[in-house]
Amino acid sequence: MTRSDEHFSVWAPHRDQVRLALGPNTHDMARDDRGWWHAEVPGTGDGTDYAFLLDDDDTPLPDPRSLWQPAGVHGPSRRYSHEAFTWTDQRWAGRPLAGGVVYELHIGTFTEQGTFNAALEHLDHLVDLGVDFVEVLPVNAFDGTAGWGYDGVLWGAVHQHYGGPTAFKRFVNACHERGLGVLLDVVYNHLGPSGAYLDRFGPYFAGRTIWGPALNLDGPDSDEVRRYVIDNAVGWLRDFHLDGLRLDAVHALVDKGATHLLEEMAAEVDALAAGLRRPLHLIAESDLNDPKLVTSRDAGGYGLQAQWCDDLHHALHVALTGETDGYYTDFGAPGALATTLRQAFFHAGTWSSFRGRTHGRPVDPRRTSGHRFLCYLQNHDQVGNRAQGDRMTATISHERMLCGAAIVLCSPYTPMIFMGEEWAATSPWQFFASFEDPDLAAAVRDGRRKEFAEHGWGEQEVPDPMDVATVIRSTLPWGELHDPAHKSVYDTYRALIALRRTHPELADPRLDRFRIDTHGDCLVLHRGDRRVVVNLGAREAQIVLDGHPGPVLLSSADIESTGTHLRVPPESFTVV
Repeated sequence: MTRSDEHFSVWAPHRDQVRLALGPNTHDMARDDRGWWHAEVPGTGDGTDYAFLLDDDDTPLPDPRSLWQPAGVHGPSRRYSHEAFTWTDQRWAGRPLAGGVVYELHIGTFTEQGTFNAALEHLDHLVDLGVDFVEVLPVNAFDGTAGWGYDGVLWGAVHQHYGGPTAFKRFVNACHERGLGVLLDVVYNHLGPSGAYLDRFGPYFAGRTIWGPALNLDGPDSDEVRRYVIDNAVGWLRDFHLDGLRLDAVHALVDKGATHLLEEMAAEVDALAAGLRRPLHLIAESDLNDPKLVTSRDAGGYGLQAQWCDDLHHALHVALTGETDGYYTDFGAPGALATTLRQAFFHAGTWSSFRGRTHGRPVDPRRTSGHRFLCYLQNHDQVGNRAQGDRMTATISHERMLCGAAIVLCSPYTPMIFMGEEWAATSPWQFFASFEDPDLAAAVRDGRRKEFAEHGWGEQEVPDPMDVATVIRSTLPWGELHDPAHKSVYDTYRALIALRRTHPELADPRLDRFRIDTHGDCLVLHRGDRRVVVNLGAREAQIVLDGHPGPVLLSSADIESTGTHLRVPPESFTVV
Protein backbone atom coordinates (compact mmCIF):
# COMPACT_ATOMS: atom_id res chain seq x y z
CA MET A 1 0.00 0.00 0.00
CA THR A 2 1.39 3.42 -0.96
CA ARG A 3 1.79 5.82 1.95
CA SER A 4 1.53 9.60 1.64
CA ASP A 5 4.22 11.99 2.80
CA GLU A 6 1.95 12.82 5.72
CA HIS A 7 1.78 9.24 7.00
CA PHE A 8 3.66 8.08 10.10
CA SER A 9 4.12 4.49 11.24
CA VAL A 10 6.09 2.57 13.85
CA TRP A 11 6.26 -1.06 14.98
CA ALA A 12 5.48 -1.48 18.70
CA PRO A 13 3.58 -4.79 19.00
CA HIS A 14 3.30 -4.99 22.78
CA ARG A 15 2.38 -1.39 23.56
CA ASP A 16 -1.15 -0.41 24.53
CA GLN A 17 -0.85 3.13 23.23
CA VAL A 18 1.47 5.01 20.89
CA ARG A 19 1.27 8.74 20.27
CA LEU A 20 2.94 10.84 17.62
CA ALA A 21 4.66 13.96 18.99
CA LEU A 22 4.89 16.96 16.66
CA GLY A 23 6.44 19.70 18.76
CA PRO A 24 4.09 20.35 21.69
CA ASN A 25 1.20 18.58 19.99
CA THR A 26 0.44 14.86 20.17
CA HIS A 27 -1.70 12.64 17.96
CA ASP A 28 -3.07 9.22 18.82
CA MET A 29 -1.97 6.43 16.50
CA ALA A 30 -4.04 3.40 15.43
CA ARG A 31 -2.74 -0.17 15.71
CA ASP A 32 -3.06 -2.75 12.93
CA ASP A 33 -3.07 -6.53 13.36
CA ARG A 34 0.71 -6.79 12.82
CA GLY A 35 1.66 -4.51 15.67
CA TRP A 36 2.25 -1.42 13.52
CA TRP A 37 0.84 1.93 14.63
CA HIS A 38 -0.25 4.54 12.07
CA ALA A 39 -1.26 8.19 11.91
CA GLU A 40 -2.01 10.60 9.08
CA VAL A 41 -1.32 14.27 9.85
CA PRO A 42 -1.76 16.93 7.13
CA GLY A 43 1.02 19.44 6.59
CA THR A 44 3.86 17.22 7.82
CA GLY A 45 6.04 16.67 4.80
CA ASP A 46 9.79 16.92 4.29
CA GLY A 47 11.59 18.66 7.17
CA THR A 48 8.99 17.96 9.87
CA ASP A 49 10.41 17.01 13.27
CA TYR A 50 8.60 14.20 15.09
CA ALA A 51 8.95 11.58 17.84
CA PHE A 52 6.91 8.83 19.47
CA LEU A 53 5.46 8.49 22.97
CA LEU A 54 4.89 4.94 24.24
CA ASP A 55 2.00 4.13 26.64
CA ASP A 56 1.88 6.69 29.47
CA ASP A 57 5.57 7.61 29.20
CA ASP A 58 5.98 11.23 28.11
CA THR A 59 9.59 10.75 26.97
CA PRO A 60 9.72 11.43 23.21
CA LEU A 61 11.73 8.80 21.36
CA PRO A 62 13.20 8.99 17.85
CA ASP A 63 11.88 6.81 15.05
CA PRO A 64 13.73 3.46 14.84
CA ARG A 65 13.65 3.90 11.06
CA SER A 66 14.69 7.54 11.13
CA LEU A 67 16.54 8.93 8.11
CA TRP A 68 17.72 12.15 9.76
CA GLN A 69 18.68 13.10 13.33
CA PRO A 70 19.85 16.73 13.14
CA ALA A 71 19.64 17.13 16.95
CA GLY A 72 21.49 13.90 17.73
CA VAL A 73 20.40 10.39 18.66
CA HIS A 74 18.36 11.54 21.67
CA GLY A 75 16.49 14.23 19.77
CA PRO A 76 13.46 14.08 17.46
CA SER A 77 13.63 12.55 14.00
CA ARG A 78 13.16 14.70 10.92
CA ARG A 79 11.23 13.74 7.78
CA TYR A 80 13.55 13.34 4.81
CA SER A 81 12.52 12.93 1.18
CA HIS A 82 14.90 10.90 -0.98
CA GLU A 83 13.26 12.37 -4.06
CA ALA A 84 14.54 15.87 -3.22
CA PHE A 85 18.12 15.05 -4.24
CA THR A 86 19.08 15.32 -7.91
CA TRP A 87 21.40 12.50 -8.93
CA THR A 88 23.71 12.85 -11.93
CA ASP A 89 25.07 9.29 -11.93
CA GLN A 90 22.50 7.81 -14.31
CA ARG A 91 25.26 6.35 -16.50
CA TRP A 92 26.98 4.65 -13.58
CA ALA A 93 27.05 0.92 -14.35
CA GLY A 94 28.80 -0.21 -11.16
CA ARG A 95 32.05 -2.09 -10.72
CA PRO A 96 32.75 -5.83 -10.46
CA LEU A 97 34.60 -6.87 -7.34
CA ALA A 98 36.88 -9.27 -9.22
CA GLY A 99 39.98 -7.37 -10.26
CA GLY A 100 39.08 -4.38 -8.12
CA VAL A 101 41.01 -2.56 -5.38
CA VAL A 102 39.25 -1.28 -2.25
CA TYR A 103 40.24 1.80 -0.21
CA GLU A 104 38.96 1.95 3.37
CA LEU A 105 38.43 5.35 4.97
CA HIS A 106 36.82 6.98 8.00
CA ILE A 107 35.02 10.22 7.16
CA GLY A 108 35.75 11.82 10.55
CA THR A 109 39.54 11.53 10.24
CA PHE A 110 40.05 11.39 6.47
CA THR A 111 40.27 15.19 6.53
CA GLU A 112 40.83 17.82 9.20
CA GLN A 113 37.19 18.95 8.86
CA GLY A 114 35.87 15.40 9.13
CA THR A 115 32.93 15.87 6.74
CA PHE A 116 31.67 14.44 3.46
CA ASN A 117 32.13 17.80 1.76
CA ALA A 118 35.77 17.99 2.82
CA ALA A 119 36.36 14.42 1.62
CA LEU A 120 35.29 15.47 -1.89
CA GLU A 121 38.54 17.41 -2.21
CA HIS A 122 40.58 14.19 -2.06
CA LEU A 123 38.58 11.98 -4.42
CA ASP A 124 40.90 12.84 -7.30
CA HIS A 125 43.76 11.51 -5.18
CA LEU A 126 41.97 8.15 -5.03
CA VAL A 127 41.38 8.22 -8.78
CA ASP A 128 45.06 8.93 -9.38
CA LEU A 129 46.00 6.10 -7.01
CA GLY A 130 43.89 3.79 -9.14
CA VAL A 131 41.47 2.23 -6.65
CA ASP A 132 38.03 1.04 -7.73
CA PHE A 133 36.00 1.19 -4.50
CA VAL A 134 35.86 3.49 -1.51
CA GLU A 135 34.76 1.60 1.60
CA VAL A 136 33.43 4.05 4.18
CA LEU A 137 33.37 3.15 7.86
CA PRO A 138 29.88 3.40 9.44
CA VAL A 139 28.16 6.74 8.94
CA ASN A 140 24.87 6.07 10.74
CA ALA A 141 23.98 8.15 13.78
CA PHE A 142 25.84 7.65 17.06
CA ASP A 143 26.01 9.65 20.28
CA GLY A 144 28.53 12.48 20.34
CA THR A 145 30.49 14.17 17.59
CA ALA A 146 33.45 11.83 17.04
CA GLY A 147 33.69 8.06 16.99
CA TRP A 148 34.58 5.08 14.87
CA GLY A 149 30.89 4.55 14.04
CA TYR A 150 30.50 1.09 15.55
CA ASP A 151 28.43 2.49 18.42
CA GLY A 152 25.63 3.54 16.09
CA VAL A 153 22.03 3.29 17.27
CA LEU A 154 19.89 4.59 14.40
CA TRP A 155 20.91 2.53 11.42
CA GLY A 156 19.28 4.57 8.67
CA ALA A 157 20.14 8.12 9.80
CA VAL A 158 23.41 9.59 8.48
CA HIS A 159 25.56 11.11 11.24
CA GLN A 160 24.82 14.84 11.35
CA HIS A 161 28.38 15.93 12.13
CA TYR A 162 29.54 14.34 8.86
CA GLY A 163 26.95 16.42 6.99
CA GLY A 164 23.75 14.39 7.16
CA PRO A 165 21.99 12.40 4.42
CA THR A 166 22.18 14.89 1.58
CA ALA A 167 25.91 15.40 2.03
CA PHE A 168 26.41 11.63 1.91
CA LYS A 169 24.49 11.49 -1.37
CA ARG A 170 26.71 14.24 -2.80
CA PHE A 171 29.73 12.18 -1.78
CA VAL A 172 28.42 9.03 -3.47
CA ASN A 173 27.38 10.97 -6.57
CA ALA A 174 30.83 12.56 -6.83
CA CYS A 175 32.52 9.17 -6.45
CA HIS A 176 30.41 7.72 -9.25
CA GLU A 177 31.19 10.66 -11.50
CA ARG A 178 34.89 9.79 -11.04
CA GLY A 179 34.41 6.07 -11.64
CA LEU A 180 34.65 5.08 -7.96
CA GLY A 181 32.23 2.60 -6.42
CA VAL A 182 31.15 3.17 -2.81
CA LEU A 183 30.84 0.48 -0.15
CA LEU A 184 29.42 1.24 3.29
CA ASP A 185 30.30 -0.51 6.52
CA VAL A 186 27.11 -1.40 8.42
CA VAL A 187 26.71 -2.91 11.88
CA TYR A 188 23.77 -5.24 12.49
CA ASN A 189 25.21 -7.36 15.29
CA HIS A 190 24.69 -4.89 18.15
CA LEU A 191 23.74 -1.32 19.07
CA GLY A 192 25.83 1.31 20.82
CA PRO A 193 25.41 2.03 24.55
CA SER A 194 23.84 5.48 24.23
CA GLY A 195 20.63 6.31 22.39
CA ALA A 196 19.60 2.70 21.82
CA TYR A 197 15.84 2.82 22.29
CA LEU A 198 14.85 -0.13 20.11
CA ASP A 199 13.97 -2.38 23.05
CA ARG A 200 11.33 0.12 24.20
CA PHE A 201 9.45 -0.34 20.95
CA GLY A 202 9.49 -4.10 20.64
CA PRO A 203 11.32 -7.42 21.12
CA TYR A 204 14.29 -6.50 18.96
CA PHE A 205 16.81 -8.27 21.21
CA ALA A 206 17.52 -11.79 22.43
CA GLY A 207 20.75 -12.63 24.22
CA ARG A 208 23.99 -10.68 24.10
CA THR A 209 27.20 -10.31 22.14
CA ILE A 210 30.50 -9.12 23.61
CA TRP A 211 29.48 -5.61 22.52
CA GLY A 212 25.92 -5.51 23.82
CA PRO A 213 22.40 -6.88 23.18
CA ALA A 214 22.06 -9.26 20.22
CA LEU A 215 19.22 -9.04 17.71
CA ASN A 216 16.23 -11.35 17.97
CA LEU A 217 16.55 -13.08 14.61
CA ASP A 218 14.76 -16.36 15.27
CA GLY A 219 12.49 -15.95 18.30
CA PRO A 220 8.89 -14.75 18.66
CA ASP A 221 8.20 -11.56 16.67
CA SER A 222 11.52 -11.97 14.86
CA ASP A 223 9.97 -11.57 11.39
CA GLU A 224 9.70 -7.81 11.83
CA VAL A 225 13.19 -7.62 13.32
CA ARG A 226 14.63 -9.39 10.28
CA ARG A 227 12.61 -7.06 8.07
CA TYR A 228 14.09 -4.10 9.94
CA VAL A 229 17.62 -5.25 9.08
CA ILE A 230 16.96 -6.18 5.46
CA ASP A 231 14.98 -3.02 4.74
CA ASN A 232 17.88 -1.01 6.11
CA ALA A 233 20.38 -2.81 3.88
CA VAL A 234 18.23 -2.45 0.79
CA GLY A 235 17.55 1.20 1.63
CA TRP A 236 21.23 2.12 1.69
CA LEU A 237 21.79 0.46 -1.68
CA ARG A 238 18.66 1.77 -3.36
CA ASP A 239 18.22 5.25 -1.91
CA PHE A 240 21.88 6.25 -1.50
CA HIS A 241 23.02 4.54 -4.73
CA LEU A 242 25.66 2.54 -2.87
CA ASP A 243 27.49 -0.28 -4.61
CA GLY A 244 27.72 -2.61 -1.64
CA LEU A 245 27.80 -3.10 2.09
CA ARG A 246 30.47 -4.45 4.40
CA LEU A 247 28.64 -6.40 7.10
CA ASP A 248 30.38 -6.08 10.46
CA ALA A 249 31.13 -9.22 12.52
CA VAL A 250 28.46 -11.47 11.03
CA HIS A 251 29.54 -14.33 13.30
CA ALA A 252 27.68 -12.47 16.05
CA LEU A 253 24.37 -12.70 14.13
CA VAL A 254 22.81 -15.69 15.87
CA ASP A 255 20.12 -17.17 13.63
CA LYS A 256 18.95 -20.76 13.99
CA GLY A 257 16.20 -20.47 11.41
CA ALA A 258 16.12 -22.59 8.27
CA THR A 259 17.11 -19.60 6.15
CA HIS A 260 19.87 -17.55 7.72
CA LEU A 261 19.43 -13.78 7.72
CA LEU A 262 22.49 -13.40 5.48
CA GLU A 263 21.06 -15.75 2.88
CA GLU A 264 17.75 -13.90 2.91
CA MET A 265 19.53 -10.56 2.64
CA ALA A 266 21.68 -11.77 -0.25
CA ALA A 267 18.62 -12.92 -2.18
CA GLU A 268 16.93 -9.53 -1.80
CA VAL A 269 20.08 -7.64 -2.74
CA ASP A 270 20.54 -9.81 -5.83
CA ALA A 271 16.96 -9.01 -6.82
CA LEU A 272 17.62 -5.30 -6.35
CA ALA A 273 20.79 -5.55 -8.44
CA ALA A 274 18.79 -7.13 -11.24
CA GLY A 275 16.31 -4.30 -11.13
CA LEU A 276 19.00 -1.61 -11.04
CA ARG A 277 21.00 -3.42 -13.74
CA ARG A 278 24.30 -3.00 -11.91
CA PRO A 279 26.26 -5.24 -9.53
CA LEU A 280 25.75 -4.91 -5.78
CA HIS A 281 28.10 -6.46 -3.28
CA LEU A 282 27.67 -7.85 0.23
CA ILE A 283 31.03 -8.32 1.95
CA ALA A 284 31.11 -10.01 5.34
CA GLU A 285 33.51 -9.59 8.20
CA SER A 286 33.54 -13.05 9.74
CA ASP A 287 35.65 -14.84 12.35
CA LEU A 288 34.34 -18.23 11.23
CA ASN A 289 36.81 -19.02 8.43
CA ASP A 290 33.90 -20.62 6.61
CA PRO A 291 33.70 -20.41 2.80
CA LYS A 292 29.97 -21.11 3.09
CA LEU A 293 29.43 -17.37 3.37
CA VAL A 294 30.69 -16.78 -0.17
CA THR A 295 29.40 -20.02 -1.67
CA SER A 296 26.42 -19.57 -3.99
CA ARG A 297 22.95 -20.26 -2.63
CA ASP A 298 22.48 -22.90 -5.33
CA ALA A 299 25.42 -24.77 -3.81
CA GLY A 300 24.11 -24.47 -0.25
CA GLY A 301 25.90 -21.28 0.77
CA TYR A 302 24.72 -17.83 1.77
CA GLY A 303 25.57 -16.21 -1.55
CA LEU A 304 27.57 -13.20 -0.32
CA GLN A 305 30.03 -11.72 -2.77
CA ALA A 306 33.09 -11.66 -0.50
CA GLN A 307 34.46 -11.70 3.03
CA TRP A 308 37.37 -10.10 4.84
CA CYS A 309 40.24 -12.55 5.43
CA ASP A 310 42.06 -11.78 8.65
CA ASP A 311 44.24 -14.89 8.28
CA LEU A 312 45.90 -13.29 5.26
CA HIS A 313 46.50 -10.14 7.30
CA HIS A 314 47.88 -12.05 10.28
CA ALA A 315 50.29 -14.08 8.16
CA LEU A 316 51.54 -10.95 6.40
CA HIS A 317 51.81 -9.00 9.65
CA VAL A 318 53.92 -11.68 11.34
CA ALA A 319 56.17 -12.12 8.30
CA LEU A 320 56.79 -8.37 8.06
CA THR A 321 56.98 -7.35 11.73
CA GLY A 322 57.98 -10.50 13.58
CA GLU A 323 55.22 -9.99 16.17
CA THR A 324 53.84 -13.31 17.44
CA ASP A 325 51.74 -12.31 20.47
CA GLY A 326 48.06 -13.09 21.00
CA TYR A 327 46.24 -14.26 17.88
CA TYR A 328 49.45 -13.87 15.87
CA THR A 329 51.09 -16.84 17.63
CA ASP A 330 50.12 -19.58 15.18
CA PHE A 331 51.18 -17.44 12.21
CA GLY A 332 54.77 -17.58 13.36
CA ALA A 333 54.97 -21.20 12.23
CA PRO A 334 57.45 -21.92 9.41
CA GLY A 335 55.84 -21.43 6.02
CA ALA A 336 52.68 -19.83 7.46
CA LEU A 337 52.67 -16.97 4.96
CA ALA A 338 53.02 -19.19 1.91
CA THR A 339 50.42 -21.62 3.25
CA THR A 340 47.90 -18.85 3.89
CA LEU A 341 48.52 -17.23 0.51
CA ARG A 342 47.83 -20.55 -1.18
CA GLN A 343 44.57 -21.33 0.62
CA ALA A 344 43.21 -18.03 2.08
CA PHE A 345 42.56 -19.56 5.51
CA PHE A 346 45.50 -20.64 7.65
CA HIS A 347 43.05 -22.17 10.13
CA ALA A 348 41.08 -24.47 7.84
CA GLY A 349 39.86 -27.23 10.12
CA THR A 350 43.11 -26.98 12.06
CA TRP A 351 44.12 -26.24 15.63
CA SER A 352 43.99 -22.60 16.77
CA SER A 353 46.03 -22.06 19.92
CA PHE A 354 44.45 -18.62 20.46
CA ARG A 355 40.97 -20.16 20.50
CA GLY A 356 42.02 -23.41 22.13
CA ARG A 357 40.12 -25.47 19.57
CA THR A 358 39.98 -26.58 15.96
CA HIS A 359 38.88 -23.75 13.72
CA GLY A 360 37.74 -23.12 10.17
CA ARG A 361 37.00 -25.07 7.01
CA PRO A 362 39.15 -25.41 3.87
CA VAL A 363 38.56 -23.36 0.75
CA ASP A 364 38.19 -25.45 -2.41
CA PRO A 365 40.45 -23.67 -4.93
CA ARG A 366 38.61 -25.25 -7.85
CA ARG A 367 35.22 -23.91 -6.79
CA THR A 368 36.00 -20.65 -4.98
CA SER A 369 37.50 -17.59 -6.64
CA GLY A 370 40.21 -15.72 -4.75
CA HIS A 371 38.52 -12.38 -5.34
CA ARG A 372 35.93 -13.38 -2.75
CA PHE A 373 38.50 -12.81 0.01
CA LEU A 374 39.73 -9.33 0.87
CA CYS A 375 43.47 -9.16 1.57
CA TYR A 376 45.11 -6.24 3.40
CA LEU A 377 48.22 -5.19 5.27
CA GLN A 378 46.25 -2.87 7.53
CA ASN A 379 42.66 -1.92 8.29
CA HIS A 380 40.81 0.11 10.90
CA ASP A 381 40.61 -2.84 13.32
CA GLN A 382 44.15 -4.12 13.00
CA VAL A 383 45.58 -0.61 13.45
CA GLY A 384 43.03 0.95 15.77
CA ASN A 385 42.86 -1.95 18.20
CA ARG A 386 46.56 -1.72 18.98
CA ALA A 387 47.33 0.11 22.23
CA GLN A 388 48.88 3.07 20.42
CA GLY A 389 46.94 2.70 17.19
CA ASP A 390 50.32 2.55 15.46
CA ARG A 391 50.58 1.79 11.79
CA MET A 392 52.90 -0.86 10.39
CA THR A 393 55.57 1.66 9.39
CA ALA A 394 55.96 2.74 13.01
CA THR A 395 57.97 -0.45 13.48
CA ILE A 396 59.20 -1.48 10.01
CA SER A 397 60.83 0.31 7.08
CA HIS A 398 59.01 1.70 4.08
CA GLU A 399 60.87 -0.81 1.94
CA ARG A 400 59.63 -3.74 3.97
CA MET A 401 56.04 -2.54 3.89
CA LEU A 402 56.26 -2.17 0.11
CA CYS A 403 57.23 -5.84 -0.06
CA GLY A 404 53.93 -6.58 1.67
CA ALA A 405 52.09 -4.24 -0.68
CA ALA A 406 53.50 -6.12 -3.68
CA ILE A 407 52.23 -9.40 -2.28
CA VAL A 408 48.76 -8.00 -1.57
CA LEU A 409 48.36 -6.16 -4.86
CA CYS A 410 49.70 -9.02 -6.98
CA SER A 411 47.82 -11.80 -5.17
CA PRO A 412 44.68 -13.56 -6.43
CA TYR A 413 42.68 -11.86 -3.67
CA THR A 414 40.84 -8.53 -3.62
CA PRO A 415 43.31 -5.97 -2.22
CA MET A 416 42.23 -3.39 0.34
CA ILE A 417 44.25 -0.34 1.41
CA PHE A 418 43.66 1.53 4.68
CA MET A 419 43.58 5.32 4.31
CA GLY A 420 47.06 6.82 4.41
CA GLU A 421 48.77 3.48 3.95
CA GLU A 422 49.51 4.39 0.35
CA TRP A 423 52.04 7.02 1.47
CA ALA A 424 53.07 5.42 4.81
CA ALA A 425 51.27 8.09 6.84
CA THR A 426 52.89 8.72 10.22
CA SER A 427 49.61 9.44 11.98
CA PRO A 428 48.31 6.66 14.22
CA TRP A 429 44.67 5.63 14.08
CA GLN A 430 43.56 5.30 17.66
CA PHE A 431 40.30 4.35 19.31
CA PHE A 432 38.14 7.39 20.11
CA ALA A 433 34.59 8.25 21.13
CA SER A 434 32.78 11.31 22.47
CA PHE A 435 29.90 10.18 24.68
CA GLU A 436 28.29 13.09 26.45
CA ASP A 437 27.29 11.03 29.50
CA PRO A 438 30.27 11.37 31.89
CA ASP A 439 29.64 8.00 33.53
CA LEU A 440 29.57 6.24 30.17
CA ALA A 441 32.67 8.11 29.03
CA ALA A 442 34.50 7.04 32.19
CA ALA A 443 33.40 3.42 31.74
CA VAL A 444 34.65 3.32 28.14
CA ARG A 445 37.95 4.95 29.13
CA ASP A 446 38.55 2.55 32.00
CA GLY A 447 37.44 -0.49 30.00
CA ARG A 448 39.85 0.35 27.21
CA ARG A 449 42.78 0.70 29.61
CA LYS A 450 41.99 -2.54 31.41
CA GLU A 451 41.69 -4.39 28.10
CA PHE A 452 45.17 -3.37 27.05
CA ALA A 453 46.65 -3.87 30.49
CA GLU A 454 45.59 -7.52 30.15
CA HIS A 455 47.75 -7.65 27.02
CA GLY A 456 50.80 -6.34 28.87
CA TRP A 457 50.61 -2.64 28.01
CA GLY A 458 50.71 -0.16 30.87
CA GLU A 459 47.76 2.19 31.36
CA GLN A 460 49.92 5.24 30.64
CA GLU A 461 50.51 3.94 27.12
CA VAL A 462 46.82 3.80 26.16
CA PRO A 463 45.52 7.09 24.72
CA ASP A 464 42.41 8.55 26.32
CA PRO A 465 39.61 7.71 23.84
CA MET A 466 37.55 10.68 25.07
CA ASP A 467 40.28 13.26 24.53
CA VAL A 468 39.79 15.33 21.38
CA ALA A 469 43.57 15.18 20.95
CA THR A 470 43.18 11.47 20.17
CA VAL A 471 40.98 12.34 17.19
CA ILE A 472 43.40 15.03 16.04
CA ARG A 473 46.35 12.63 16.21
CA SER A 474 44.36 10.11 14.16
CA THR A 475 43.57 12.54 11.35
CA LEU A 476 45.44 12.01 8.08
CA PRO A 477 48.43 14.35 7.53
CA TRP A 478 47.91 15.04 3.83
CA GLY A 479 50.91 17.35 3.71
CA GLU A 480 53.21 14.33 3.97
CA LEU A 481 52.56 13.62 0.30
CA HIS A 482 54.93 16.49 -0.48
CA ASP A 483 57.76 14.74 1.37
CA PRO A 484 59.96 12.76 -1.08
CA ALA A 485 60.11 9.66 1.15
CA HIS A 486 56.31 9.47 1.46
CA LYS A 487 55.79 10.41 -2.18
CA SER A 488 58.05 7.51 -3.18
CA VAL A 489 55.83 5.06 -1.26
CA TYR A 490 52.75 6.54 -2.93
CA ASP A 491 54.33 6.26 -6.38
CA THR A 492 55.09 2.59 -5.76
CA TYR A 493 51.52 1.82 -4.64
CA ARG A 494 50.22 3.66 -7.68
CA ALA A 495 52.57 1.74 -9.97
CA LEU A 496 51.57 -1.63 -8.46
CA ILE A 497 47.89 -0.89 -9.00
CA ALA A 498 48.55 0.27 -12.56
CA LEU A 499 50.49 -2.94 -13.19
CA ARG A 500 47.35 -4.94 -12.32
CA ARG A 501 45.55 -3.10 -15.10
CA THR A 502 48.18 -3.49 -17.80
CA HIS A 503 49.02 -7.10 -16.90
CA PRO A 504 45.69 -8.77 -15.99
CA GLU A 505 47.39 -12.01 -14.94
CA LEU A 506 48.54 -10.15 -11.80
CA ALA A 507 44.87 -9.81 -10.81
CA ASP A 508 43.81 -13.31 -11.89
CA PRO A 509 41.60 -14.59 -9.01
CA ARG A 510 41.77 -18.29 -9.90
CA LEU A 511 43.28 -20.04 -6.89
CA ASP A 512 43.88 -23.26 -8.80
CA ARG A 513 46.13 -21.32 -11.20
CA PHE A 514 48.09 -19.63 -8.41
CA ARG A 515 51.43 -21.03 -7.31
CA ILE A 516 53.89 -19.77 -4.72
CA ASP A 517 57.43 -20.97 -4.10
CA THR A 518 59.62 -20.22 -1.10
CA HIS A 519 63.40 -19.83 -1.12
CA GLY A 520 64.50 -19.10 2.42
CA ASP A 521 63.22 -15.59 3.15
CA CYS A 522 62.11 -15.13 -0.45
CA LEU A 523 58.70 -15.73 -2.00
CA VAL A 524 58.02 -16.17 -5.69
CA LEU A 525 54.40 -15.67 -6.76
CA HIS A 526 53.59 -17.29 -10.11
CA ARG A 527 51.02 -15.14 -11.94
CA GLY A 528 50.63 -16.55 -15.41
CA ASP A 529 53.81 -15.67 -17.29
CA ARG A 530 54.73 -13.10 -14.64
CA ARG A 531 56.73 -13.62 -11.47
CA VAL A 532 56.57 -11.51 -8.32
CA VAL A 533 59.78 -12.02 -6.35
CA VAL A 534 59.85 -10.72 -2.78
CA ASN A 535 62.90 -10.84 -0.51
CA LEU A 536 61.87 -10.36 3.12
CA GLY A 537 65.35 -11.24 4.37
CA ALA A 538 68.14 -9.01 5.63
CA ARG A 539 70.57 -10.24 2.97
CA GLU A 540 70.74 -10.26 -0.80
CA ALA A 541 69.20 -13.40 -2.31
CA GLN A 542 69.84 -15.25 -5.53
CA ILE A 543 66.73 -16.75 -7.12
CA VAL A 544 66.67 -19.21 -9.99
CA LEU A 545 63.48 -18.82 -12.02
CA ASP A 546 61.83 -21.47 -14.16
CA GLY A 547 62.76 -20.04 -17.49
CA HIS A 548 64.47 -16.88 -18.67
CA PRO A 549 62.90 -13.86 -16.96
CA GLY A 550 61.46 -11.20 -19.18
CA PRO A 551 61.98 -7.48 -18.63
CA VAL A 552 61.57 -6.04 -15.15
CA LEU A 553 58.09 -4.52 -15.01
CA LEU A 554 58.52 -2.91 -11.61
CA SER A 555 61.11 -3.13 -8.86
CA SER A 556 61.66 -1.43 -5.52
CA ALA A 557 65.45 -1.78 -5.80
CA ASP A 558 68.15 -2.40 -8.40
CA ILE A 559 67.84 -6.01 -9.62
CA GLU A 560 70.60 -7.93 -11.40
CA SER A 561 69.48 -10.54 -13.91
CA THR A 562 71.78 -13.15 -15.45
CA GLY A 563 70.06 -15.80 -17.51
CA THR A 564 67.54 -17.46 -15.20
CA HIS A 565 69.19 -15.99 -12.10
CA LEU A 566 68.02 -12.93 -10.21
CA ARG A 567 70.01 -11.11 -7.52
CA VAL A 568 67.41 -9.54 -5.23
CA PRO A 569 68.50 -6.99 -2.60
CA PRO A 570 67.19 -7.35 0.96
CA GLU A 571 63.70 -6.02 1.74
CA SER A 572 62.80 -5.52 -1.90
CA PHE A 573 60.50 -6.87 -4.59
CA THR A 574 60.53 -7.15 -8.33
CA VAL A 575 57.92 -8.07 -10.91
CA VAL A 576 59.26 -9.70 -14.08
